[in-house]
Amino acid sequence: MEKMFAKFATATARMTGSPQAFLFCVASVLIWAATGPIFHFSETWQLVINTGTTIVTFLMVFLIQNTQNRDGFAIQTKLDELIRASDAEDEFMGIEKLTDRELDALHSKCQKMATNSHRLLEKADAEKRSRSAATGKVKAKPVAPRRRGA
Repeated sequence: MEKMFAKFATATARMTGSPQAFLFCVASVLIWAATGPIFHFSETWQLVINTGTTIVTFLMVFLIQNTQNRDGFAIQTKLDELIRASDAEDEFMGIEKLTDRELDALHSKCQKMATNSHRLLEKADAEKRSRSAATGKVKAKPVAPRRRGA
């Protein structure tokens, strides 16, 4: 049942996100609007579009949420595998389950490490330029300034 719903949700999300689906909805609204004079813009005429759009919106919320949940979970799993297979720190695996406070602390740690890396790169670049100037060689190109806090 779960696999069948996942297939249905994915197929429906793909179909409803298509240009054809959008054009179908625009055509439906235009036809509904054009029939207004025929039905004398009655309450029943208004109820048709209100009921139809409410039902579609209600169902689509669950389908879209299901699709986004699966996509998010798949992306997290792929990122975790990349982290696990690389030299990155394993503490980043599963961080989507951390509290906001824990995420802020981890973000601060990353910012400090990035600042330190930028400082070391700038220092190495300055030393390289200094050595080049001392030996009379062509000056090394300065490292492009890096954006801080990224």
